[in-house]
Amino acid sequence: MPDLSELDPRLAEAAAHLPLAEATLDRLRRPRSSLQVSLPVRGDDGQVRSYPGYRVRWDVTRGPGKGGVRFHPSVDRAGVERLALGMTVKTALLDLPYGGAKGGVRIDPKAVSTAEIERVARAWVSGTADVLGPERDIPAPDLYTNERVMAWMVDQWTATVRRHQPAAFTGKPLALGGSHGRATATADGAKHVIDALGTKLDLSGTPPTVAVQGFGNAGAELAEQLFHAGWRVVAVSDSQGGILAREGLDIPRVRRHKDAGRSLDGVICTGSVCDDPGHDLLEPGELLTLDVDLLVPAALGGAITADNAGDVSARVIVEVANGPVTADADAILAARGVTVVPDVLASSGGVTVSYFEWVQNRQGLRWSPEEVDRRLGERLRAAAEETWSRAEDLGAPLRTAASALALERLDVAARARDSLE
Repeated sequence: MPDLSELDPRLAEAAAHLPLAEATLDRLRRPRSSLQVSLPVRGDDGQVRSYPGYRVRWDVTRGPGKGGVRFHPSVDRAGVERLALGMTVKTALLDLPYGGAKGGVRIDPKAVSTAEIERVARAWVSGTADVLGPERDIPAPDLYTNERVMAWMVDQWTATVRRHQPAAFTGKPLALGGSHGRATATADGAKHVIDALGTKLDLSGTPPTVAVQGFGNAGAELAEQLFHAGWRVVAVSDSQGGILAREGLDIPRVRRHKDAGRSLDGVICTGSVCDDPGHDLLEPGELLTLDVDLLVPAALGGAITADNAGDVSARVIVEVANGPVTADADAILAARGVTVVPDVLASSGGVTVSYFEWVQNRQGLRWSPEEVDRRLGERLRAAAEETWSRAEDLGAPLRTAASALALERLDVAARARDSLE
């Protein structure tokens, strides 16, 4: 059986601050269930190809599994299990009545058609149906999946179980029981956390500067929210490259250009923007080293490692992606005085609004956008304040504090379940 330090050394560091029951630690050392399936799917060319699919429930002590489904060429069992453990911590930190789960399919969504993606999505549901359900394990969108994929999945689920159960999936379109606010939930949650911790982190430049790595759904939305809040967004990047403007980018214009299917570098060489002074192209990795108040890694995990952590010039990092800062990099950043707001807090808006969607589905309700945002703000700001307070009490980084809070809640639940009195 692996030791907790082998699975996640930073989680083990948090556990060292707590008198956790051995049974709690035992539950966290291995997944509750780890399913791998082969998904034979006929492509548009008539050939059948099999894709590896996964669904992992790491811990269900506090409730049914909850976590996204990602479609990406890097998906494998070990990675999905690691993310499911992270979801266990995230749901406990936000005090949601869930455990942690994750799923995925190893496929390059950019290399197949929309029709093929639909067939893969439906095949994944058919292959994992035995472990899913609104009271067992509830999937949601993740990397390269979205509300359209969730629509296909919930339709396949309905056909499989022959019952109408919208609460079996979250992140659905509004017409199929989705929630207002789900499409922008990750960015909305990150903005609430930044607002809650802004003065504590001394993000009070005139205006503060920010660079966003990963100009996808969450990264682009957060960049625009910060832009409208008066921040100076000096750089954004995607997998192909990025752009820099020391005086600040016009993020709505950049976003319109990217949404039109054009590359970020085209923003400074097409149309009237070509005449704007002070714009430069960036290589993908360059953005991480810019001298800014706030750095937001919102792309893939492992962006900041021991190899480049020493080059990071930002004073604060807010993790919007899953696991963008490695454990080795964390130690280097801490020694250099860089504050990292961990993903279990900063990127928890998505799972929180997924919880709201689940509640609405089970009660037959539809909350207004204002109600969803109010509830999200209350929960995320409270979690941010509680994490900051625990970090001060422990004299430890925010990640350690967040994990300690989550582990305490998991321990209380495990003790209650295991009690013989």
